[in-house]
Amino acid sequence: QFTTRVVSCRAAELRPEGGGEPLRGFQVVLEDTILFPEGGGQVRAGLGWAGPGRGRVGAGGTDVPCPQPDDRGLIGDVPVLRVTRRGAEAVHFVPAALEPGSEVLLSLDWERRFDHMQQHSGQHLISAIAEQMFGFKTTSWELGRQRGVIELDTPLVTAEQVEALEKSVNEKIRDRVPVTVRELAADDPEIETVRSRGLPDDHVGPVRVVDIEGIDSNLCCGTHVSNLSDLQVIKLLGMEKGKKNKTNLVFLVGNRVLKSIEQSHSTEKALTSLLKNGPGEHVEAVKRLQSSVKLLQKNNLNLLRDIAVLIARDFKSKPTPKQLFVLHRKEGDSEFMNIIANEIGTEETLLFLTVGDEKEAGLFLLAGPVEAVENLGPRVAELLGGKGAGKRGRFQGKAAKMSRRGEVQALLQEFLSHQNPGA
Repeated sequence: QFTTRVVSCRAAELRPEGGGEPLRGFQVVLEDTILFPEGGGQVRAGLGWAGPGRGRVGAGGTDVPCPQPDDRGLIGDVPVLRVTRRGAEAVHFVPAALEPGSEVLLSLDWERRFDHMQQHSGQHLISAIAEQMFGFKTTSWELGRQRGVIELDTPLVTAEQVEALEKSVNEKIRDRVPVTVRELAADDPEIETVRSRGLPDDHVGPVRVVDIEGIDSNLCCGTHVSNLSDLQVIKLLGMEKGKKNKTNLVFLVGNRVLKSIEQSHSTEKALTSLLKNGPGEHVEAVKRLQSSVKLLQKNNLNLLRDIAVLIARDFKSKPTPKQLFVLHRKEGDSEFMNIIANEIGTEETLLFLTVGDEKEAGLFLLAGPVEAVENLGPRVAELLGGKGAGKRGRFQGKAAKMSRRGEVQALLQEFLSHQNPGA
């Protein structure tokens, strides 16, 4: 917690991260803040942000952009929904207005902050060791909600290298290596020895360096642990193909590893109950189930084909075949409908076939004389709230409103009555 004052408060809107309607609220600037902003900013050890100075991003610090998400917390009892950087200021978005000049108690969501600290310090460690061991330079990284991703400047990382890297970073955690923060003048020649992707154009003041003792020195504005032992453990989940000639390394640090284990254990317990066997037999049991499902699907398709042929032959056996044949079946596919159309023949008969759940989306087929289908096909698709295409006397597609099949049938009957008034 941190006591500070409100400098300004103005009405604003916030676009939710997941999309949707903007939220109405207020942008608040404080004299100082302990909440880290989206887009980066100076962070001092201890408070998070700190230092005197009209809500600045830590007076006298560097404003190096940082891919670390913003903090959450409370101003008094008002929740902070977003923190962004605007120049040297931290802007807090809140749903209720705050009085400029008033003294307020700022509270930090520590669980979220500590998670970001673990992931960010873990990334520094992984990147440093990956470069030392294999010469893999980090070109970018992302701190996601579920996992972190480091982009390595190499087209290939082997499983053996991942295993060796994971072993090495966890050894450093067990060695309890200190992590410290220092500030250098912008013109200090020592900056040239520090890993960095450069300063932003609006940078002023000293430069902030995060040191992992004996392992890494990195220009950084993010929040970090004070000792590698606080990381607990690092798990490298594996590699993913990245941009051209790059590879993405996926990782978890600390509490995220524990949460992942808990989730995996819950899944394992559920599978043990469903499959009626031990965890070591789950994979083989699922393979057997997949084989059974494929066999059942194959048999089901064969039965549907036989049913389609029987339906068509039954229609053709009638002494006076009708001009219109309409059929709906919940189970079926495009092949089922086309078999019926092939067996009946469409030179004289107009067929309207549909498959799928009547309350949901499905498939339709209109088949018959070429001119009739060309005329009616688009209108049928429109009535069914779907889209389709056709050629040579067949028009088929997807339908969103299967419940309107009756309207389509009425349209077809009206069309045929005009074609043959005496029918």
